[in-house]
Order: sequence, then C-alpha cells, then structure tokens
Amino acid sequence: MSFLTLTSIQKSFGPVQVVKDFNMGIEKGEFVSFLGPSGCGKTTILRMIAGFETPSGGTIQIGGTSQENLKPNQRNIGMVFQAYALFPNMNVADNVAFGLKIAGKPKAEIDARVKEMLGLIKLDHLAERYPYQMSGGQQQRVALARALAPKPQVLLLDEPLSALDAKIRVSLREEIRMIQQQLGITTVFVTHDQEEALSISDRIVVMNAGRADQIGTPYEIYNRPSTRFVASFVGTLNLIEAKVVDPATNRITIGDQGITLREPLGAVRAGDTVSLALRPEAGSIAEGAKGDTALSGEVISSNFLGSVIRTRMKVGESVISFDMFNSPGLVPPAVGDVVTLRFTASDLLIIRE
Repeated sequence: MSFLTLTSIQKSFGPVQVVKDFNMGIEKGEFVSFLGPSGCGKTTILRMIAGFETPSGGTIQIGGTSQENLKPNQRNIGMVFQAYALFPNMNVADNVAFGLKIAGKPKAEIDARVKEMLGLIKLDHLAERYPYQMSGGQQQRVALARALAPKPQVLLLDEPLSALDAKIRVSLREEIRMIQQQLGITTVFVTHDQEEALSISDRIVVMNAGRADQIGTPYEIYNRPSTRFVASFVGTLNLIEAKVVDPATNRITIGDQGITLREPLGAVRAGDTVSLALRPEAGSIAEGAKGDTALSGEVISSNFLGSVIRTRMKVGESVISFDMFNSPGLVPPAVGDVVTLRFTASDLLIIRE
C-alpha cells in the first residue's frame, strides 16, 4: 500500500466541481509534482492533503491513517507557501523553532534541531536576522527549514519558487531536491512551470480541468504524452494533421508526402484524419543525418534562442518546427529555402484524445 493515498477525491465550491474523482498513491520518500495551468485543481488537492480544505468526497490516508477527521495541526505535515509566510517579528532561529515550541518540545531539543535545520539550508550564520533583512531566496529557505523542523511525514510545497527570479529559482529547486533526497521525506510539489517539474520529480501529475490527464515519470510525460493536452502543455511540440492512406500498413500522408508510422493506427479508415506529435529536437537537416523518415518543406522563419536555433517550415497545411544546436560557424537556413528534415518514424506519436 502507498504511503500517501488519495482515493476518489472530489471537491466542489458551490456548483463548480474543481477536483473530479482523483486517485493516486504516492510512495514513501517519493517526490511528486502536480503540474498544470491556473484553475486546474492542483493547489486544491494540496490544500485537502494539508487539511485546509475538506474533500466533497473520497478519502486521504497517510501511513494507513485516515486524515479526514484531523485538523491541519493534527496532521504530521509540513507546508511551504508561495508567499513565505514568515513571522516578521521573529528572527530566523525563532521562525524555524516555531512549530517545535508549539509542540512543547524541550528547549535543548529545539535548539539542537534549529541548529541542524539552519545548517541544512546553509543559513546558520544568519540565525539572528529578521525576514526583512533577507533576500527572497533566503526567506524561502527559512520557510523550508521551518516546515521540516518538526520532522513531518509529508512535505507540501505550493509553488514555492514562483516569486523568485529565474537564476535563484534554478539553484533553489536543485537545493530543495537535494534536501528532500537527503531526508527521504515524501514530498508533493505544486507548480505551473514544466521545467521545474521535469527537472526534480520522480513522477509528475499533469492536471487538466480537475482531473489527472496523465501520471508518469518525467521521461514518460515528455516523450510519451497520452493526451493532446499533455502533448501541448509539456514542452514544445509540433501537432501535425495527417491523412490515413492504408490503416493496415500504418501509411499516412502529411501534405503530399507519404510516411509509414511505427505505431499502429488502430481503428481508423482510409481518408480519416489523425493527429501526430513531433518534438522539435527529434530531427535534423544536417547532411548525412540519421533517420528512416523524411519531410521536406519551405522555411518560413528562423529564431535564435541562444543554445538553439528554432526554424519553422511549411509542409502541406502544417507548420513544423525543428531545433539546431547553436555552434560557431553554423549557418541556419534562410526564409524561402527548401530543407529536408530527417527523423525516426517512432518519433511521430499518435495523439488519440
């Protein structure tokens, strides 16, 4: 049995159902990210785990113990909020010690645990500072230490990095993941940033309109999206419309160019339209590029993005983007050039929902 189990969870606010029959088991020590756009239900699920919201239906269990009748302060859960929520009248050490003092721990134990937590987040030299004297990244580290100090069973993180600048976000998310692995604590992380979710998660839940569209490892979510929403939301993706020529041999056409797919077409007929997905990094226009499949088209734009150059070409009615790694001496194709993109047929995924 999973350590954190959510069974048939539902939540409605008046007539609006924001979480619809959500089911998931999270293993002890696992780092799971809930990813999705605003309003998809991810934060509501987090708040129900924490006890700040009551499910309209379903059950939540932690370590085999039902949580529905427990108040937030009765659940052994640590939570880090987007807005830090530090006490402005307390210094760093007192903020970290707050939960331990509420729990009535002895002073010697509190002092030892605070010292341990400040060492863990590498801020032991700032123990006497107040929140207003610290940067946003430092404040969020203190909030993390405060949540971890009482040794919770589960750590909940509600978009904790969204208020920080890009460089700090990258370093802090790596630090959060390192601390989580070091402590082995079961963690649920809510974010709308796909790069965050892909880079630090054991598994990702892609939420869409109150439901989990797909649950899987970052590799599975990125490379094998199971729905059109996941395919379009996670990463940059080409969505291509193709005509079925022969279902028996998986033969299709994109524009006037024929391709044989590796993935079976399934229950379709000749003349039907199918949707395909292709990642921009899947192909290459370099001479001698490997691949059993090719598409030719006219270049309509080329954009320099730093490490890559993203080029778009027209193939029939579809516009297909492909990426080239930037390197000295590279001359990208010009608008109006006709190029041939070579890739492997298995890189073309059929989007069925």
